[in-house]
Amino acid sequence: MFIDSHAHLDGSKFESDLDETLLRAQEAGVTHIICIGASDGRDSNPRTLALAERYDHIFATVGIHPHDASLADDATLAAIEAMAKHEKVVGIGETGLDYHYNLSPKDAQIEAFRRFLRMAKALDLACIVHTREAEEDTLRILREERASELRGVFHCFTGSPELARAAIDLGWHISFSGVLTFRNADALREIARELPKDRVLVETDCPYLAPVPHRGRRNEPAFVLRTAEALAEAWGEELATVSRFTVENTVRLFRLPIAG
Repeated sequence: MFIDSHAHLDGSKFESDLDETLLRAQEAGVTHIICIGASDGRDSNPRTLALAERYDHIFATVGIHPHDASLADDATLAAIEAMAKHEKVVGIGETGLDYHYNLSPKDAQIEAFRRFLRMAKALDLACIVHTREAEEDTLRILREERASELRGVFHCFTGSPELARAAIDLGWHISFSGVLTFRNADALREIARELPKDRVLVETDCPYLAPVPHRGRRNEPAFVLRTAEALAEAWGEELATVSRFTVENTVRLFRLPIAG
């Protein structure tokens, strides 16, 4: 049993074969999926919520990716907050900072990040954070916004050991994607090896970052098994141990109404 804790299923990549994709996931032991809003700004959130309404085993989050932070005006944030009160919404995000592309200005990213952290706190929902080449500002904002009072996760973690330790000190979780399987990811596997097992999640971030041996293909929830296998190898544990911890951690973090 596994949970894909971060998937983007609402876009065009899955329009033609979503039901088949979900069947393959179930056959691989992926019993639940958290579908993340904001992969392409405003439109992603209602599409993601619609998927959660359509499929019992899918839950949703709502937010705006830092790439699209310039879209986070008052009206859009009010609409997202209204959607966040839906019974199938289990988190706010993804949000955060991405200084690699700077597709939205840094000040817009920072303002949106702060507002989503406050929204998550007000609604008592988990917060899903994306950070790339912005560790210092990300941690500063999290500390200033008292993120230790929030439930949260650094998704698709590829950061430094210092960021990993800071996340754990905040009481947050770390989620690993298919990057954990990459040949050049020894440093990331070392971080995974040292983390407390009760703070780790697995995800696909599909349709992006397909794991070995599927690199170059569209990623999909069934492939989260490959990341779980890489985590089991890093831990020196059986796959069943990874299943138990990551499912329990995901259920607890997002307060999923399922047994875990």
